[in-house]
Amino acid sequence: MKEAGRITAKALRVVGEAARPGVKTRELDRLAEECIRAEGAKPAFKGYYDFPATLCTSINEQVVHGIPGKRVLKDGDILSVDCGAVIDGYYGDSARTFAVGQVSEQVRLLLDATAASLQAGIQECRIGAHLHDIGAAVQAVAEDAGFSIVRDYVGHGIGRAMHEDPQVPNYGRRGSGPKLKQGMVLAVEPMVNAGGYEVHGLEDGWTVITDDGSLSAHFEHSIAITANGPLVLTVE
Repeated sequence: MKEAGRITAKALRVVGEAARPGVKTRELDRLAEECIRAEGAKPAFKGYYDFPATLCTSINEQVVHGIPGKRVLKDGDILSVDCGAVIDGYYGDSARTFAVGQVSEQVRLLLDATAASLQAGIQECRIGAHLHDIGAAVQAVAEDAGFSIVRDYVGHGIGRAMHEDPQVPNYGRRGSGPKLKQGMVLAVEPMVNAGGYEVHGLEDGWTVITDDGSLSAHFEHSIAITANGPLVLTVE
């Protein structure tokens, strides 16, 4: 799983370095697929429930599951990129939101708060903690910064399948839910909106957007629960 995570992280880095004004999202998708296959892995998302691409590319008010295509990135956009790789039967899953060109201070605050909420959630991934301690930590950081947590989409277990039990909500009550055990691997993925938390899907059957048109950010890591504490797998 470390190798699947490393390859996923590398593909995200390559995409982030290429995400600039004037670039089409399908070009980023091509770069990610080439990167993953060059490492001897396969894109985890492509063909998953018939999803047509290697990446999910979600821009501005798009929360998750955006489909790469002809859309051209513009200065001031934010681009949430979700990526997964599978090698030797094991999966990695990670996401980051990138600023495209120059963005406002408020947008920077949204990105920083979402990244910080993920880090808070990771710190709860310890033997003996309760599952909803993760969501409680994520929620507290995001809401203290003045933003809202998406309820309709959650994190998940990951291993020999992309999505495994348990579901990992990004909100919750500390001390509730099953206890975490050594060897579990969880994909923790806060989706944080600048406005309200309500979202809905578009007619393409994949793309999810905020109800109020506000911006949304998405960060994710796959984390193993070990005797030495949380181990982030989706790093190079």
